[in-house]
Amino acid sequence: MRAARLIKMVLLLQARPSMTGAELAQELEVSERTITRDALALSEAGVPVYADRGRTGGYRLIGGYRTRLTGLARTEAEALFLSGLPGALREMGLQDAASAARLKVSAALLPSLSDASDSAARRFHLDAPGWYQEPQTPELLPAVAEAVWDDRLLFARYRRKDSEVERELAPYGLVLKAGVWYLCARADAGKGTVRVYRIDRFAAVSLAEERFVRDGDFDLPAFWEERAAQFARSILRTEVRLRLSPTGAERLPYLTDRAAAHEALEAADPPDESGRVTLTLPVESAEVAYTQLMPLGAEAEVLSPPELRERFADTARGMRGHYG
Repeated sequence: MRAARLIKMVLLLQARPSMTGAELAQELEVSERTITRDALALSEAGVPVYADRGRTGGYRLIGGYRTRLTGLARTEAEALFLSGLPGALREMGLQDAASAARLKVSAALLPSLSDASDSAARRFHLDAPGWYQEPQTPELLPAVAEAVWDDRLLFARYRRKDSEVERELAPYGLVLKAGVWYLCARADAGKGTVRVYRIDRFAAVSLAEERFVRDGDFDLPAFWEERAAQFARSILRTEVRLRLSPTGAERLPYLTDRAAAHEALEAADPPDESGRVTLTLPVESAEVAYTQLMPLGAEAEVLSPPELRERFADTARGMRGHYG
């Protein structure tokens, strides 16, 4: 424990020109008195730690000292590539590993590049969840993440509607989509096809001692892109016939499924004398179509199905009653 703290103290001093005892104590989560003892121990071990006295004093390394204790552990190296996702790291239990990795990289950089990590953090931040929702971190996510990193088989109970099923999974990868965590895994101890599981639907998980052999050809980003596209198209089970103004046609892809909207616009009938186009749009349901198309206002006219057209007509009559 103390040895790890001493190494971290050297790396901190190597990454910065000088640090006060209070700053070191805060970073290392110890008292300033412990920092004094640790600095003395480092000095006795041959590490040139120098203490500047006085109110503006602090600790620094002298003589251009550079430690070679910067080798990354596997977990730290893997976490480093996720260091732009602080929320995701915290939820998977990798925050400490990422912090250690960033510190080691900072210590290994030339002085002229020592501010690179801070510079990047000031210029880029990823906020994955969508607006108007409070994402909940699945309680079992850290255990699932550990199985993913270690290629460990996972015994799981998974909720499906009103029942639970038991699965022995080979967990291939995690995906965070709009604030929701998913696991891509092969069922039947890695012998089945890759399926997608919502992690918040796991009722219980336990890690097996046994590891599975990962398929080296499996491409997680490509798999997810294909599966997401299949899912998006699979829920478009209803069709709506529309007449759109040029403005409505321009805005349609931003309100409905983008790929489906572009395909419908490409296959639309030629514009009439007013420039309006008539097309058939796949949608999830009439209810969803009503919500999606309402922002178009008078730029869109629903031609069918009749019940959806009548609902828009009722809305128009109600709005005319309000506004005259």
